[in-house]
Amino acid sequence: MTTKQLRDLPEPLPNSEIQIADGLHLVALSPEEYEPVMLFINHSCDPNIGFAGNTVLVAMCDVSAGEELTTDYALFDDYDGDMACHCTTAQCRRVISGRDWRRSELQRRYHGYFSWYLQEKIAATYGEANPINGRHQARLTMV
Repeated sequence: MTTKQLRDLPEPLPNSEIQIADGLHLVALSPEEYEPVMLFINHSCDPNIGFAGNTVLVAMCDVSAGEELTTDYALFDDYDGDMACHCTTAQCRRVISGRDWRRSELQRRYHGYFSWYLQEKIAATYGEANPINGRHQARLTMV
């Protein structure tokens, strides 16, 4: 779905979107599709989940059973806009921008965990190869 089409969807459907290219999103198209496609993963400035590709989520560290899964929206969002952050982690940026993926400290910190779409934008913008594999070695710890 295009960004324009996304903006025309009734609430809460746009909340289910994940951007996969400039102006292109995967999103629920009906109320019946909404819950089955929702990620239900909160934002954190100190996330434990990143991306391999555009839609596959991977652990960025060991994750214990029952631990909340969180991701940084900088790993997959590219849009004009800001939101307040209340994650309360030591790394909290207080304000999350739809362009945070451009921040050099986040590119270094999250290298290998950006969505494919943003990995490609980073490489094209900054001339750096950012392979999407190679850091996905964290494992789920069963307790």
